[in-house]
Amino acid sequence: MHYTGTIYRPPYEACSALIQATAGCTHHKCKFCTLYEDIPFKFRMSPLSEVEEDMKELSAYYPNAKRVFFTGANPFVLDFDKLKNLAELAKKYFPNAASVGCFARITDIAPKSAEQLKKLRQLGYNGITIGAEAGDDSALSFMHKGFGTKEILAECKKLDEIGMDYNFFYLTGLFGAGRSRQGAENTAAIFNQTHPKIIVSSMLTVFQSSELYQEIQSGNWAEETEIEKLHELKTLIEHLTIPTYFATMGASNCIFIDGNLPTDKNNMITQLENAIKAADEKELRNYRENLRHL
Repeated sequence: MHYTGTIYRPPYEACSALIQATAGCTHHKCKFCTLYEDIPFKFRMSPLSEVEEDMKELSAYYPNAKRVFFTGANPFVLDFDKLKNLAELAKKYFPNAASVGCFARITDIAPKSAEQLKKLRQLGYNGITIGAEAGDDSALSFMHKGFGTKEILAECKKLDEIGMDYNFFYLTGLFGAGRSRQGAENTAAIFNQTHPKIIVSSMLTVFQSSELYQEIQSGNWAEETEIEKLHELKTLIEHLTIPTYFATMGASNCIFIDGNLPTDKNNMITQLENAIKAADEKELRNYRENLRHL
């Protein structure tokens, strides 16, 4: 199998056939991100011959895979023809796979026409995972995400109109000390205008090799406390009104909560209130500082 660097996938893709389609990130400018430091280049598409070799090899061990997930920071950046070729290979080697997924940036959707997106949906692309991170223009701009809330709304509307499901990654702590409540409320207002099937929340961990760490050292940004991050999660959940599955997943989270909104909202809020009451900032901070990587 041709895998380059650390391979990342959403927790809910654990049973998918993982095939490397790209390596690295086309953007590579988010101040908080250190995920692709072990890759000796910014971005590349895997040669189609390598992708086919990997599919052939993996299909021998996992012939009945129900889903294929293309790895890389944002394979959806590839043009229509390349994505079409990948989907056709997936169908050839994994005929029982009902769908194809991958990570995507909001900016990866923009160049594709409605007709192209509709065709990609017909080819099996569905449930793509978008690193929205937040719905707050101040935070998105400061962190150099490369898009704002207008782009989130416009591109998700395109996906909604052609019937392609999508999921959001949310990054608790992105707003900085003193802005968590306002940032969470702003995010809920934006997310409530979209239709993600899943919202997965991670908690910001600032590593020393990140640009964000340098911003902290320069006094340009201050990190939320761990307890403030818990309050932020509570605020976000309180203000979300869309039907979606919400979960904190991954090692960066100091608490695991999950549930279907709005049905489980009160129970999730109660869990967070109890966690806040029992929280010890020093212990939570010690956990954060000892995370080696996400």
